[in-house]
Amino acid sequence: MIVYDYFRSSASYRLRIALNLKGLQPDRRYVHLAKGEQRSADYKALNPQGFVPFLIDDYFSLSQSLAMIEYLDEKYPNPPLLPNNIEERATVRQIAQLIACDIHPLNNTRILGYLSNELKLSDAAKTQWYCKWIHEGFTALETMLANRKGASLFCVGDTPTIADICLVPQVTNANRFACSLDAFPIIMDIYHRAMALPAFDAAQPIKQPDAQ
Repeated sequence: MIVYDYFRSSASYRLRIALNLKGLQPDRRYVHLAKGEQRSADYKALNPQGFVPFLIDDYFSLSQSLAMIEYLDEKYPNPPLLPNNIEERATVRQIAQLIACDIHPLNNTRILGYLSNELKLSDAAKTQWYCKWIHEGFTALETMLANRKGASLFCVGDTPTIADICLVPQVTNANRFACSLDAFPIIMDIYHRAMALPAFDAAQPIKQPDAQ
């Protein structure tokens, strides 16, 4: 198994957590997004989207992090990253997609680069943009989490799922941009609980070989 990675990529961070939870150690190769290596002809020939992560497992390849995580969960079912209960599985996917589809795409590297380079926004304006979408998405998520039935240590249940795998990188990024998260105590409780686990801690951007 080969994984193309970048330490600061949120989607790569998700995949690293999942790999750690599964006890998998792929051959990791690094694509420096800030230097534009994802736009090289060689990498685009491998992955036409030019994104990271990119996973190759023998003859099979995937270029979307949620698809990769579910693929790994089906191929290596222990520990499971989705609950057995059908409603809980749907809830996990709902939270994961809220983060990966509604928050993250507005704040990823290429969008921030466009705001800086094409629209000439200041760093302060770019941070304001970033935090707006964090706050909007997290406000909805905090309400969802508050309305859960019964006690739950993580987003859904008492063990980490794909929902937590998506949540932790987004909180990490929000902290990097100094977005205030005081209004989200449930989210922050889950974040700190997850970060106490070795699989989440070892996946942090600052602990990666290509970190700068």
